[in-house]
Amino acid sequence: MSTIAKQKTSKIKFASKALLVIIGAFITAYGLEAVLIPNNVSDGGVTGLSIVGSQLSDLPLGALIAVLNIPFIFLGYKQIGRSFAIFSVIGIISLAVGTMLMHHIPTIIEGDTLLITVVGGIIIGFGMGLALRNGGALDGIDMLAVLLSRKLPFGTSDLILFLNMFVFIVVSFVFGLQGAILSGMAYFIASKVIHIVEEGLSGSKTFKIITKEPELMVEVIRERLGRGATYNEVLGGYSNEKFREISCVINRLEESKMKEIIAEIDPNAFITIYDVAEVRGGSFKKQNIH
Repeated sequence: MSTIAKQKTSKIKFASKALLVIIGAFITAYGLEAVLIPNNVSDGGVTGLSIVGSQLSDLPLGALIAVLNIPFIFLGYKQIGRSFAIFSVIGIISLAVGTMLMHHIPTIIEGDTLLITVVGGIIIGFGMGLALRNGGALDGIDMLAVLLSRKLPFGTSDLILFLNMFVFIVVSFVFGLQGAILSGMAYFIASKVIHIVEEGLSGSKTFKIITKEPELMVEVIRERLGRGATYNEVLGGYSNEKFREISCVINRLEESKMKEIIAEIDPNAFITIYDVAEVRGGSFKKQNIH
């Protein structure tokens, strides 16, 4: 494939992913404005804090979402890379614009608290999952959890849960205890939907890769993700050919980028991906990539 053709393909891929991130953001905005917020139910993370701030100050929700996520976008750039930060900027701006455009749309569900949490959780979970699946995030709290996990003896998932408990305590002062409980239920449902859409957002994942370019693969993973890897000598059961199997543990926000790297270097690489419940010790800490 020529250089021009590769550049064209890359631009088309970028545009298609950006479009899907935007669609995910607008779906999330719809879930917030048409289901959750009118019924005094919040979301978790930075979006939840933005909703509380909007209720207390009458500032536009979209403006608060954009402003409060700025430091987390920087964290995303430092921890995961430029492309993730770019797609996250696209997603967060789209979410902010979406909440402004949909602020006065009719509420589709009222009164039934169980239905509100289920439907609202499904809608925002689908939107956030769609954005994450295409390399962007709509909320910065996950990026903060990734950073804190490098400095504290806790996993990313544990820290996400802890940070959101703090958010829902803040929510309780505005929407009351019932509103905070319903917000927690909606967030739980949304997190499960994100798992389904994004194909398993566990705290960490192990990639096992058999490729014809093992040295190049490891080098690029180290350069772009700041992750180390190990080799295992394996023997093909049919061909008796020896291979160098690469093992690499990453956090869940890096999965999309890892798949891009593998597809770019060796589209025919054999890959197995495992959910990891917990990572401790060793050299799992990220290296700086900028």
